[in-house]
Amino acid sequence: MTGKVSRRTAYLIATVVPLSLAVMPAFAQETAPATTAPAPTEMQTPAAPADNTPAPTTPAPAAEPTAPAASTTPAAQTPASDAAMDVKPNADMQAVLDKLNSLGSKPFNTLTVPEARNQASPADAARGVQRDRKIPAAPESKVATKDVTIPTKSGGVPARVYMPEGKGPFPVVVYYHGGGWVVADINVYDSTPRALSLGANAIVVSVDYRHAPEHKFPAQHEDAWSAYAWIVENIHSMNGDAKKIAVAGESAGGNLAANVALMAKKLKATEPVHQLLVYPIAGNDTNTPSYVENADAAPLGKKDMEWFISHVFASKDETSDPRIDLVGRDDLAGVAPATVITAQIDPLRSEGQAYADKLKAAGVTVNAINYAGVTHEFFGMGKVVQEAKTATDAAVADLKAAFAK
Repeated sequence: MTGKVSRRTAYLIATVVPLSLAVMPAFAQETAPATTAPAPTEMQTPAAPADNTPAPTTPAPAAEPTAPAASTTPAAQTPASDAAMDVKPNADMQAVLDKLNSLGSKPFNTLTVPEARNQASPADAARGVQRDRKIPAAPESKVATKDVTIPTKSGGVPARVYMPEGKGPFPVVVYYHGGGWVVADINVYDSTPRALSLGANAIVVSVDYRHAPEHKFPAQHEDAWSAYAWIVENIHSMNGDAKKIAVAGESAGGNLAANVALMAKKLKATEPVHQLLVYPIAGNDTNTPSYVENADAAPLGKKDMEWFISHVFASKDETSDPRIDLVGRDDLAGVAPATVITAQIDPLRSEGQAYADKLKAAGVTVNAINYAGVTHEFFGMGKVVQEAKTATDAAVADLKAAFAK
């Protein structure tokens, strides 16, 4: 794993979100105590084939309303307008941004890769606000976890399994974290898998992947597919039901989740029953309305996205690859139903909404929800940002409905 955890992150995780560890079945049908130490397995997995679908011209994004209340059903929402809005972070979101600033976090575009990986993250800031407000970590902290290693042809991929209470077999969510494919890891993105596991009563497997610039595109997509394929074949040993499997991801991870769903359809492999895409990277146009509106936004602005692009791709031309330019694809029909969540104060808002509209146009059932007053990275902050709790509840409702079919 190339993403590193700062001392501050380790301290906050230890003090605010303690892991409740329990005995869980190991892959060889043995029991082992749940720990945070990796528990490697030795099984084979197919390599990810390249997706060479040509990318048509990116369409203009469509329109978006302000954030509705969390849905209680998977019904699709009205497409949102991408008209410019003078929206500032609400009080909850601003408190997190203020905490992030107090922790010394700087814009990615001003840092080296090692500096970016070791500085305080938005997750650190949210935990800091949680601690300041004396908000308890339970019940999410009671979700049992087990760290494992998923074998791929390029080496072992770290993953963390979140296990709900009960007998099972449980539905499964394969989750991919954000970080622009350069920073962060499964430790930084701990809150979302916990919340999804608890809310959907599902096993969540949070998958890491090789990071750039050490491993350029498409290494991350290859790892994402390899991990998914392995989980489908082996989740039964962890009391999971591969017939009820979904994919989920945030930001760069949302792109990976979308690609896994499309790859499963293309290869006629086991397809996810649902895809949860939270402000996904879905295009290669850095001059969309939301990029213009939020050029200097925190914690993610236009120059920061350009910084990520410079480290992930051998050349900017590679961003036209259909695995990146999802909004330019013409093979979306028949892919899994989707929940697409976007944030108003986020450069990625326009492309996320454009992808939701493209899915709808292809006949895919989509619940697209945009939240005003919040920024990129808000989703995992349900303990301290109300919109994050509302968005998580909406995502959980859609997952539960998909699993119930």
